[in-house]
Amino acid sequence: MKQFFFLLQLFLVFIATAQPSNERLQSKLDSLRVAGNYPGLSISIIGMDNKQLNFVSGFSDIEKNLRLTTKHLLMQGSVGKTYVAAIAIMLIKEGKLNLDEKVAAYLGNYEWYSRLPNASSITVRQIMNHTSGVMRYEFKPDFINDLNAMPEKTWKPEELLQYVLDEKASFAAGEGWEYSDTNYILLGMIIELVTGKKYYELVNERILKPFKLSDTKPTDKILLPGIAQGYAGKDNEFKLKEKVINDDGSFVINPQFEWTGGGIYSTTEDLAKWGKLLYEGKVVDTLLMLKDPAPAKLGRDSKYGLGVIIRQTQQGTSYGHSGFFPGYMTELFYFPGKKLCIALQTNSSDFKNLKMGLQRVVMEFAKEFIASQ
Repeated sequence: MKQFFFLLQLFLVFIATAQPSNERLQSKLDSLRVAGNYPGLSISIIGMDNKQLNFVSGFSDIEKNLRLTTKHLLMQGSVGKTYVAAIAIMLIKEGKLNLDEKVAAYLGNYEWYSRLPNASSITVRQIMNHTSGVMRYEFKPDFINDLNAMPEKTWKPEELLQYVLDEKASFAAGEGWEYSDTNYILLGMIIELVTGKKYYELVNERILKPFKLSDTKPTDKILLPGIAQGYAGKDNEFKLKEKVINDDGSFVINPQFEWTGGGIYSTTEDLAKWGKLLYEGKVVDTLLMLKDPAPAKLGRDSKYGLGVIIRQTQQGTSYGHSGFFPGYMTELFYFPGKKLCIALQTNSSDFKNLKMGLQRVVMEFAKEFIASQ
């Protein structure tokens, strides 16, 4: 009986100490949301013990007074490249894709290919680490105008590439660095060519099903069930309405165009699970992903590997990726020294009215979480 009461006391002490920690973390997120002027923030943390904590703050729809919940799905933007890169690495390990092969060896038979910047010289590695010199298509004025003129259009990859054909390369292949969704559109085409399967079919077969990421889905149509309202802000770069979800639940444009440049939306909980699996080597060879990264223009001392941003932070080295899609932003950080994964998403890309960058929110929260342990 004495042993029972002793164990009960230990349990009560644990509850008493754990609960204030969670309350403190929730309070921290609330204060960061207000300080940053975000409509909503969703964060998920998985620590060294593999326990997962999920917190949300704010609104999924301000005008309708709907609170953001952990069940809401949010656009990952370019964080979706991590799934593309993972599949490419699987294919490299299987001998179906050669990292240092010329892209022309795979796509050179297309009639448009020779008109691509650096067409004859770029390699698979260079499109994966953004050293190809092939510029971004998605911010080209002609593309943005066409996107708005045909908001429901389903885009083919080669139609996206038309916006950069006959352009002068940003630099000779391998001699510079420039982030470009176009690189990953090319990679997606190669993946489909060497496997004979559609990209989203591969994502489902090789990643989502085996790793039980049931709240991670493709942004392959104009109606995305479960998504929170997104706020792109006035005078945004894509010339969209301030709110990107119509009253009927459809997007103001078809997000399908993003494809292998991103092309995924999810709960933040699922995203953190993915980051933990990916960067701890449960999905692909992490060493290959991180090997020989290119110096990147993504902040001080940043580098870019195969679909991964490597940063030096106050909490040590981090692996991860940033994401943007009109109305949404995402940050995925994994700190290998602490085996800590943090996924953070917001339903805003209203840069003009945001008062704190999303990466700063991550670092402030990481500091609070580590201090509470």
